[in-house]
Amino acid sequence: MPFRLARLLASAAVTALVASSLGGCQTAMSDITGSLAPKTEVNPASDPQRAAEVFGERYRANPKDADAAVAYGQALRANGQRAQASAVLEQATIANPGNKAILAAYGRALADNGNFQQAFDVLSHAHSPENPDWRILSVQGAVLDQMSRHDEARRYYASALKIVPGEPAVLSNLGLSYMLSKDLPKAEQALRQAYASTRADARVRQNLALVVGLQGRFAEAETIVRADLPPDEAAANVAYLKEMLKGKDTRTGEGAVPMAALNQPD
Repeated sequence: MPFRLARLLASAAVTALVASSLGGCQTAMSDITGSLAPKTEVNPASDPQRAAEVFGERYRANPKDADAAVAYGQALRANGQRAQASAVLEQATIANPGNKAILAAYGRALADNGNFQQAFDVLSHAHSPENPDWRILSVQGAVLDQMSRHDEARRYYASALKIVPGEPAVLSNLGLSYMLSKDLPKAEQALRQAYASTRADARVRQNLALVVGLQGRFAEAETIVRADLPPDEAAANVAYLKEMLKGKDTRTGEGAVPMAALNQPD
């Protein structure tokens, strides 16, 4: 399955959720470290292999360097080396106890590897009730959604939205949460709010298109997807969705709503 629905669905997986949360706009999961990550001259998203080499050298030169550890972990995740990222960041938490940026990055890495309860626990220490971080709250919600604890997840999204009202990344995660529990009308309502924001990105649009398509409005879904894809790829996405939904009625809860496995995030 080329970019097609595989990518569209992947953006709807909680990974997407988590990325979405921390990244800047959506679904994930951009990166859980988001603004917490150090700004550097190498961008893991654009060249993850090169970033892993550069930050790996920096980290090995000084394993106690918190910024280097976070950047190296982020680069490893972007390069698909999730287990190694988790191992590096675990060591970094030992070398830098209480460092919230490292805890946030480590929690995200754990979520990448499917260690959801441990990820949630680590993320709980990455900020405090007195000084909450909306990005981490959103990621915690995404992790709870992965554990099918949807009502709890939505309380975290609500807390995040009190800090950043109308934030499309959080609204998109909220929409995906409703999609996971097959409440498609509420999913669309939240995603429409995210979509209306001037800060909404391609992932928000893809998630909205998915939820619209799951309700059988394929022409509308294709129109939304066309904002980011060539016409042929947009049509292929929707055609694939139609095939997946044949014989299923997602609106009545019969059959499983197609979902990508957790991972990615971004």
